[in-house]
Amino acid sequence: MKRCDWCHGNSLYEEYHDKEWGVPVYDDQKLFEFIILEGAQAGLSWLTILKRRENYRSAFAGFDPEKVASFTERDQERLRSDEGIIRNRLKISSAISNARCFLEICEEHGSFSQYIWKFVDGRPLQNRFSRMSDLPASTPISDTISKEMKRYGFKFFGTTICYAHMQATGMVNDHIVDCPRHRACAKLAGKNPWVND
Repeated sequence: MKRCDWCHGNSLYEEYHDKEWGVPVYDDQKLFEFIILEGAQAGLSWLTILKRRENYRSAFAGFDPEKVASFTERDQERLRSDEGIIRNRLKISSAISNARCFLEICEEHGSFSQYIWKFVDGRPLQNRFSRMSDLPASTPISDTISKEMKRYGFKFFGTTICYAHMQATGMVNDHIVDCPRHRACAKLAGKNPWVND
């Protein structure tokens, strides 16, 4: 199977590529999971975070935004001593404050999914890149989303992290055109529950 170049040579990367990357995500808790993981990744490789994913799931209450939003200073101390996650003080505190921002968006817009998918009119953007080197690190849309998220108070969600989040959650299909996952993800483009056809 020909895959996108970035995942070759590591079984964890390959499994993530084959089953998750580029698949549209509409579930709020799953979207929140990627916000925590993408924020933790800042300055690190995605593989570093994938290896710790289950530790993050345990440390951050199964990625339940309401539970994470209620974390106290004692919880932050616990997280800073947890060797299974990235123990950066700012990343830990921002994950908790981001949970509160996330809930604010849910309350204001009905769900985070409804809010975030509006930026692409409810449909995954279908790119047709032939080489991984053609993929952008950010786009005008990720610039806009990042600015809006910062307006709500999000941290560690600049435009580059935002675009990575869009790729991970299938808001954009950035599999190269001769990767079988490009076509597979494209077939899922019309499954958005927030779009009435």
